Amino acid sequence: MSGESRHPSFIQRAHDPEGLAIEMQPAIPSFSIPNTGAPQPAADADKYFRFPNPLAPLSRREVLEEVEQFLIAKDLTKFRRLFKTAALVAHNPMEYESINALICADPAQYDSVRPLEEEELEALRNESIKRFKHPRELYLTIALCSVGAAVQGWDQTGANGANLFFPAALGIPTSQQRYPDRNAWLVGLINAIPYLTAAFPGCWLSDPLNFYLGRRGTIFLAAIFCLVPGIGSAFSQTWEQLLVCRLLLGIGMGVKATTVPIFAAENSPASIRGALVMSWQMWVSFGIFLGMSTNLIVRKSGEIVWRLQLGSVFILAVPLLLGIYFCPESPRWYMKKKRYQAAFASLRRLRNTDIQAARDLFYMHSQLKDELRLQEGKGYFTRLMGLFMEKRNRTATLASFTVMIAQQLCGTNIMAFYSSTVFRDAGASDEAALWASWGYGLAEFLFAFLALRIIDSLGRRTLLLITFPQMAWTLLAAGFCSLIKAQTVHVVLVEFFVFLFAAVYSVGEGPVPFTYSAEVFPLSHRELGMGFAVATNLFWAAVLSVTFPRMLAVMGAFGAFAFYAGLNVLAFIMIFLVMPETKQRTLEDLDHIFSVSTKEFAHYQVTETIPYCVKRCVHPRGPDTRAQLYPWS
Repeated sequence: MSGESRHPSFIQRAHDPEGLAIEMQPAIPSFSIPNTGAPQPAADADKYFRFPNPLAPLSRREVLEEVEQFLIAKDLTKFRRLFKTAALVAHNPMEYESINALICADPAQYDSVRPLEEEELEALRNESIKRFKHPRELYLTIALCSVGAAVQGWDQTGANGANLFFPAALGIPTSQQRYPDRNAWLVGLINAIPYLTAAFPGCWLSDPLNFYLGRRGTIFLAAIFCLVPGIGSAFSQTWEQLLVCRLLLGIGMGVKATTVPIFAAENSPASIRGALVMSWQMWVSFGIFLGMSTNLIVRKSGEIVWRLQLGSVFILAVPLLLGIYFCPESPRWYMKKKRYQAAFASLRRLRNTDIQAARDLFYMHSQLKDELRLQEGKGYFTRLMGLFMEKRNRTATLASFTVMIAQQLCGTNIMAFYSSTVFRDAGASDEAALWASWGYGLAEFLFAFLALRIIDSLGRRTLLLITFPQMAWTLLAAGFCSLIKAQTVHVVLVEFFVFLFAAVYSVGEGPVPFTYSAEVFPLSHRELGMGFAVATNLFWAAVLSVTFPRMLAVMGAFGAFAFYAGLNVLAFIMIFLVMPETKQRTLEDLDHIFSVSTKEFAHYQVTETIPYCVKRCVHPRGPDTRAQLYPWS
């Protein structure tokens, strides 16, 4: 088969269940994955790649019979005419414009189906041309999720500035001659303990908490654990008390970091899910910036400066605590609990029209009913083992593990935790180090907006493969600049390359991990899978936080920067080999992406993608001769 026949030049379209024709733009050659289409049909009119729609094999009559059974079983018969029209939209999302003509042509067969109103037709059209036009309730949900993310970022950076002051105040200064190694490890432990308890048990508590309390109740409880220990940190009198407060803070961080991205993903339409869920990392960056700003604002507060820096996080925890119950609960969580009327009520608040809400509910039911039936009665540990024993889940688990650990390998959290210390050791004064840290937080936040625009068009995988090499060389450059003997030039250049690193990070590895991990697991394993992914991320954040003070003392600034530059190269290789693309696919469609094993995917990258990229370097306009990776018809 020729490359042309296997890889048609036309733009492929995904069969989107929400009535949206998604155009898949050609991949960037140097970092592309294969066009994941089916073999090209003989008829030109059918040159579309479609994920399996569970309703597509059925006739219209069978779809209407299916939805009738659904309405009776779920006690939704009072919405019969609405759901039957919505079922026809879900049956063939690309042809909703023809439904009214169909009803007029055969009124006897479609007597229980009502025509689509002009307002509904306009809303369906807007799904592709006005992607961000959605109800206020959806944006309220995203806003509260953003507040939760900002709390996470502020938690990280309150200690950044406090590291300059609390060791001496609590009797563990790292600069004294007596016990310097012991004190360095204690400071590292105090910085790391929230991430250790976030990983264990925080993330793993999210599954039972979500089961019993729902997404909103779990986030409410997490907000309490962010509020009370934050205030307690400000009143600590010994390093042991501070350690316990930060330990409790970590539990709230782990539960929140696991649940909030899932909550945002499950409430968002597929067409903008990446952009909305990505707001988690963008607002984490904003929280980091707020934390850095607070460190600066209170820098002249005397002996209580570190108390204000650690305790100020409660400011954002309060609106999260009070506002979460104004948001609609996740419709997918209601469906998991067999509360379909509540799920429909929630979707009606999250979609522009009732027809869209009914369509999405029926389509999700059609996708999920087999999965939920198979998982019914399975306990916590059975599902936990399923993350590693079932092929589809194992592929997703390894991919999310890779992208999460890569966020720590790149070195960004070292700067989030210790940038003030790094800049001070580079020769800056305490105040100048706080200003430099503020600039780092600002750069990370501002460049996150660029990712918001491109994450759903360029894709998660492509963003990472482009940005990791850039992060590697910027860190290496910062390391070399730290060797310059001229003090002023030395400090300015180190800060410049660290700021450049922050900008690149915010476009790629900043937003992708939590977005990616929130969407790759099936509903039956979503909380556990996200818990595993976030636990991976936070555990390695803790490891780096504990070890960095000692690493900086032994290796110096150049050695530390060079070490993390090398880890960026390692992360690039891992992502290239094990991370499939997920852009603009529904949460249910991703089952088919992750049914291809990691071994098959990695083999394809080595034997097909690498040779293809080499050939494109020699012949940029040569044909694409790669084999298909996802050969579905």
